[in-house]
Amino acid sequence: MSVVALKEIVDRAFAERYGVPAINIVNDLTLESVLQAAVDTRSPLIVQTSVKTVRAIGAKVLFSMWTSMTDGIEVPVSLHLDHCPYREVISECLQLGWNSVLFDASELPVAENQRQTIEVVAEARRYGAHVEGEIESITGVEDGIGSDTESKRQSLEVSLAFIEATGIDVFAPSIGNAHGVYAKEPELDFNKVSELVEAHPIPIALHGGSGMTDSQFRDLIARGCAKVNISTSLKMVFMQSTLASLERARDTGKWDPPTLFGDVSRAVVDLTSGLAHTFGSAGKAW
Repeated sequence: MSVVALKEIVDRAFAERYGVPAINIVNDLTLESVLQAAVDTRSPLIVQTSVKTVRAIGAKVLFSMWTSMTDGIEVPVSLHLDHCPYREVISECLQLGWNSVLFDASELPVAENQRQTIEVVAEARRYGAHVEGEIESITGVEDGIGSDTESKRQSLEVSLAFIEATGIDVFAPSIGNAHGVYAKEPELDFNKVSELVEAHPIPIALHGGSGMTDSQFRDLIARGCAKVNISTSLKMVFMQSTLASLERARDTGKWDPPTLFGDVSRAVVDLTSGLAHTFGSAGKAW
């Protein structure tokens, strides 16, 4: 197995009620490390790229890194564009070969969001790609996109109408989750996930996973959250392990970049491996 469609990964996870780590990488080292962890744990994996990362590295260079590092990989992996409100970026990534996109038009009126999402789904299908959709902004700013003001939560009827009209493959509801670091344990609307899945069986994307408890993860995954987004935790591990390694270099006087890279990589591998076990995806590669 190697690079596969997002739908193949999330549909299996949804049917068997495990969650797949969907991790936002920030550079080549983090990409290599999350892939290594997926291989080590025999877990499917969704690698996510933010618009900020796409623009910082360049879409062509980023996709070249992806194709090189996944060549011959023996676990199912997929490349996803996270939270993107920009149609031109979506088009560029789909043309290059991203497997899926989250068209984030949640700040638009639902009707306009729906109209444009239908167009994005049609565009993605031309490339054999899939689409995640949302109609409620997830609280918090992630890589320059989003708002710290909680958006209005839509009714079950509005959500179902959006899902059915657009033909999206994954739906991301707002359930009290938030991007960034939680000040306290989040209060989540577990029943909203159950109601959505019961009314329209569709894999649910759980955003704002960094900082949730293991019991919250397991409860939501059992209800149908097949795609579990992790971004802040990776950024924290990346920067904290970098700081610790640099402090050791300063104290010992040994300034060796490969040592730094190895320290950071091990920390990211450990994070990703732990998530695969917590979410139940470890050992689920096919």
